[in-house]
Amino acid sequence: MSYIHFDKTQLINLKFSLDRELLRTNRAGSYASTTIITTNTRKYHGLLVAPQPLIDDDNHVLLSSIDETVIDNNFEFHTSMRMYPGGIYEPKGHKYLREFFSDPNPKLVYRMGNIVFTKEYIFAMNEDRIFIKYKLEESVNTVTFRLKPFLAYRNVHSLVKVNTWVDTKYKEVKNGISWQMYKGYSKVTMQFSKPAVYTHVPDWYYNIQYIRELERGYESTEDLYVPGYFDVKLKKGESIVISVALEEKNPETLTSQWASEVKKRTPRDSFENCLTNAGDEFIIKYNKKTEVVAGYPWFGRWGRDTFIALPGLTLPQKDYKQFKSVTDTLINELSDGLFPNVGHGKDVSFHSVDTSLWFFWAIQQLSIRQQKKAIIWKDYGTVIKDILRHLKQGTHFNIKIHENGLVWAGEPGQALTWMDAIVSGKPVTPRTGYAVEVNALWYNALMFSLELAEAAEDNDFIAEWGSLPELVQTSFIDTFWSNEKGYLADFATKESKNWDVRPNMIFAVSMHYSPLNNQMAKSIVNIVKNDLLTTRGLRSLSPKSNDYKGEYRGNPNNRDMAYHQGSVWAWLAGAFAEAYLKVYGKSGIETIENLYRGFEEVMSEAGIGTISEVYDGDPPHKAAGAISQAWSVAEILRIKFMLDQLNESN
Repeated sequence: MSYIHFDKTQLINLKFSLDRELLRTNRAGSYASTTIITTNTRKYHGLLVAPQPLIDDDNHVLLSSIDETVIDNNFEFHTSMRMYPGGIYEPKGHKYLREFFSDPNPKLVYRMGNIVFTKEYIFAMNEDRIFIKYKLEESVNTVTFRLKPFLAYRNVHSLVKVNTWVDTKYKEVKNGISWQMYKGYSKVTMQFSKPAVYTHVPDWYYNIQYIRELERGYESTEDLYVPGYFDVKLKKGESIVISVALEEKNPETLTSQWASEVKKRTPRDSFENCLTNAGDEFIIKYNKKTEVVAGYPWFGRWGRDTFIALPGLTLPQKDYKQFKSVTDTLINELSDGLFPNVGHGKDVSFHSVDTSLWFFWAIQQLSIRQQKKAIIWKDYGTVIKDILRHLKQGTHFNIKIHENGLVWAGEPGQALTWMDAIVSGKPVTPRTGYAVEVNALWYNALMFSLELAEAAEDNDFIAEWGSLPELVQTSFIDTFWSNEKGYLADFATKESKNWDVRPNMIFAVSMHYSPLNNQMAKSIVNIVKNDLLTTRGLRSLSPKSNDYKGEYRGNPNNRDMAYHQGSVWAWLAGAFAEAYLKVYGKSGIETIENLYRGFEEVMSEAGIGTISEVYDGDPPHKAAGAISQAWSVAEILRIKFMLDQLNESN
């Protein structure tokens, strides 16, 4: 039995099955995503979604879906399903589903009378190509499979409507056809491992609706172009492999390439293997750069997310080469001491105070694993000095080390920390001033830099920066700590302090170099555990607060208002685990093992086999946001590594 398996009663229950989504990617930024019953519920869903460098260098849905009809003795079984306005589903092909398996690749079993067939998917690892395999398991007669490709040819963030400028021409290729709906786009080529008969009848299907976009307050209907259909005959025991790709291929190799792609995969036959597979999907090579996709299906590269996720995605696997490739990519884009936070090229944004400080943390994680401090200083020392120099002299967004040694940041209308939601031009969580996690990161970065410099005997650096940590530590405690409350302020200005109970204070404990004493650390860990810890990570705000929002739902404004006001973030579990184990040592292992194992429940929810971006603050902590988030997966992988290290030392 497959590790992740769904039966007939679950598959035909649309409330259950439409809430569970599939994701498969290659290593160049392309992906396939849909629900487990292959009904698209998001504008981001599609069987072939790929970057289009001649359009906007963003991801575009090229092949949205394939409509299937099984024809036996002139009787047609329509096995697909789409949603239309009014909650109408047509055709209702899900009623023929019997089982879903996830290992080694997604597989659906259909039954209609004495006909049983299976459908499997796999995305090529190094090509913009999806393979689909149909096998007729049971049938008295030879059966015709009629397959209609539904083409979108549009940016993942938009929807398409019927138009007259679509190119309805097609080109015959060996065992298939290629189309190019609009100039500037890639051609999509659909080929079969055995000959299929193509009938060209270009048409549009109108008002296909995506329920998740409707719920999220976005435009939710589009028209899809169907150029024609393919007929292929199969008899009992026969199978056919279909390739849909941006490049033509010899169809005689499709069956063997299918088998080869399956062999390359780590089986998704356990919790740990699901996490490993999910982690592998975030690191991509595109335009000769190695990057981390922050999350699927709508995030691109984010600098902050990259540095937070990178250690968990690479270091437990000892993939030091990949680690360096990713950091080198961002180092090449460093500007005025700041790393890009969002975007590329002319669309890049540097609005982040902590991304550069997370860089130090990521390098520190590498140093802990490798114990090659002098070499790390040689590789990264110049970058470290550049960042520190700009912090000292001041850089964009009023980011600067003040006379008290702490890092200040902020401008009107800007949200520079990871709590960056903005509604109507105003930050939801305005944190201008001294942010607690920023300065915890800053103290750690400063101490780590001196550690590296000492190993490399860089005395000039030590002379310049060696006296600062004592000032930073003293100012940190004076600015943030309250003996009466027993925890840290979330942020402070020269006039006031914010005492919301938020998870940001946990980083002052979890960092390798902490400005706190043991008593302070224990008090903070206990408060975070009592007020913020859930089975899915840490809440972004205590439920005791009047501003707490327990559900992440509704239109963009409603969601943004809840994003950092109570929503649970899985990635914060990593810092909590590190802090808890620092405070409680081996006596804390059971608590953290339970936290880690609790995430196994989500392997069959939301994005199956992976971990979502956020979860509701209120039980049962339903998944929300992106279905697969890099730092969520990475930090759970890192927790596993922490536990393994502790258990090995027992």
